[in-house]
Amino acid sequence: MDKRVKFDVFQGGKNIDITMFQYGWEQCLPMHSYGPAKRNHYLFHYVLSGKGFLSSNNTAGETKLYKLEACQGFLICPGQVNTYYADDKKPWEYAWVEFDGLKAVEFMRQSGVDFDHPVYRLKKRELHVYIKSEIMQLVDNPYNSDVNQIGHLYLFFDGLIRGGGAIAKGSQSSGKLRDAYVREAISFIEQNYGDDITVEDIADYCSLNRNYLGKLFKENTNQTLQHFLIYYRMTKASEYLKYSDMTVGEIGKMCGYQNQLHFSRAFKNIYGVSPNHWREKNKLV
Repeated sequence: MDKRVKFDVFQGGKNIDITMFQYGWEQCLPMHSYGPAKRNHYLFHYVLSGKGFLSSNNTAGETKLYKLEACQGFLICPGQVNTYYADDKKPWEYAWVEFDGLKAVEFMRQSGVDFDHPVYRLKKRELHVYIKSEIMQLVDNPYNSDVNQIGHLYLFFDGLIRGGGAIAKGSQSSGKLRDAYVREAISFIEQNYGDDITVEDIADYCSLNRNYLGKLFKENTNQTLQHFLIYYRMTKASEYLKYSDMTVGEIGKMCGYQNQLHFSRAFKNIYGVSPNHWREKNKLV
């Protein structure tokens, strides 16, 4: 394996708040580049040393070029077109993590970055060692437990938030009502996922037009309401599979599926394997 690169895929279960997909580290060669490309999830690079450049589009359709150095970082949002490359004289060394989840947008905005503000600037330089340590804990210890890995991801975000700075308060406050609607929708799903609920039921509970609520939910979580409902049900199903002795059919009914075949298909779409296969690998004795 190239000693300039470390890379691993997170093998743990999916989490509602934050799900990690992959992480890595690289000491780039001069002018080493990646892109143009789009991502399906959030990807954050933290620059440990050296310099480099990011070319990224924004919501206005413009493409901007940013120069970065140590103690800075950059966020790539889902669907965002980007290219990044190392400086020709002092190529950067960076570590990265790909993630998603309900808290993804909130954590990034608290750190001072979003689709239109992709560059992270560490204002409290004394936190550089802490931030570097937490992300390298992920990179250097891929065989640690899921709980350990997710814990260090949270601590990495903690460092970014404490060391960076939230985006303008005005833009945050303008979204408080929308955030409340999204939280209300999630609360309804949490309390009723075992019933035969639909997206229309969720919208009715929130007293909003289905399309409008769907738009708000997509903007705040990068997921459709329908996908989140399925995702939440399958996350709960995985818990039942791991910790209980209920049959697959019983678990499907607990998660809102009267038809076991429909449940198994939905589970496989999320986890890539059947419920029985997943249980064989993850069941706690």
